[in-house]
Amino acid sequence: MRQLYLCLGYGSLALGVIGIFLPVLPTTPFVLLAVWFFARSNPALAERLYTHPRFGHLLTTWRDQRAIPRRAKIYALSMLAVSYGLVLWLTEIELLPFILAIIMGSVALYIATRPAPRERPESRIPEA
Repeated sequence: MRQLYLCLGYGSLALGVIGIFLPVLPTTPFVLLAVWFFARSNPALAERLYTHPRFGHLLTTWRDQRAIPRRAKIYALSMLAVSYGLVLWLTEIELLPFILAIIMGSVALYIATRPAPRERPESRIPEA
């Protein structure tokens, strides 16, 4: 099972990296999936993702609080809208926009209803 989780972790991470460059492929869910698989197969790789300078804060916030920062929400919802617009513009299949509206609308609703992270005590500015 450990080898399977490790392979799935690398595959998920690869899809997440590809998603950085393709607006129709989401990055965050694949990186979250990768860290979950790595935590079960190779904790050192999971820790590398948790300490990553770009994604580490988002991953630890999700792990500890199940929260999404406002800026990340806005970006994710914007990319969903752009992706859906591209599908509307480029597709010739009549049913596809309706199916994607249900799927992407559900994802957007889930993202929009996640709480904002609580302020971390070490980041508070002391009052004078």
